[in-house]
Amino acid sequence: MTSREDLGQRAAAFLALHQPGNPVVLPTVWDVWSAKLAVDAGFAALTIGSKPVAESRGKSDGEGMSFAEVLRRVRQITDAVDVPVSLDIEAGYAESPQRLVEGLLDAGAVGCNIEDSVHSEDKRLRSASEHAEFVTAMREAADAAGTHLVINARTDLFLRKDGEDSDRIDRVIARLTECAEAGADVLYPVGRHDVETLRVLAAGLPKPINALAAPDQDDPASFAQVGVGRVSFGPLLQVALGKHAGEVLGRWA
Repeated sequence: MTSREDLGQRAAAFLALHQPGNPVVLPTVWDVWSAKLAVDAGFAALTIGSKPVAESRGKSDGEGMSFAEVLRRVRQITDAVDVPVSLDIEAGYAESPQRLVEGLLDAGAVGCNIEDSVHSEDKRLRSASEHAEFVTAMREAADAAGTHLVINARTDLFLRKDGEDSDRIDRVIARLTECAEAGADVLYPVGRHDVETLRVLAAGLPKPINALAAPDQDDPASFAQVGVGRVSFGPLLQVALGKHAGEVLGRWA
């Protein structure tokens, strides 16, 4: 089990990997097998995706598992690999920010995604100020615990097609800027975006941005060119592996 001192050092190393124009690529994993696969391929850090974990357990995404169930999977992974690990905590499983931070650190995670669609409340969208206040509470809890948890504040405005198309980018930038001011280290305007949209977002936001990529389709170099600081795969690595596995198995069916 990693000590809190070691965890703090790992969190600092993880944060330092986020460099706009030289993004850290975090394969999105879901179990020990996929985590070891990614580490053996040479990746320096990992993120655990909510949907891939849910799929691996026969559960539904959108907080179809309890936070305790997810943390058990996190601990299995952090015990098995010696790299920083972040977790998608969805909207927080109706837990307090303090409990979320405590659970993450106890399970050996040094980062998290927190989104603004509240699954436990009929998927309502948190207001910009409410989301920022949640980030503030998480940052305060992490500071009190003595570990700089790397908080990746996510907004679902693109996914939900919230409001008018004409000003959505501006509203995303405003919302995530509030999260940055509240203590978020990374900003995640989730969705698969074209190069120009990513360029505008990276230029308009005050912290490194997280871009979603399809690992079997997108050009890795394209994300550095527009100033992205972090790339993750969401459920798309699992989808790509599943497609390939289907092709292999299809030869024998």
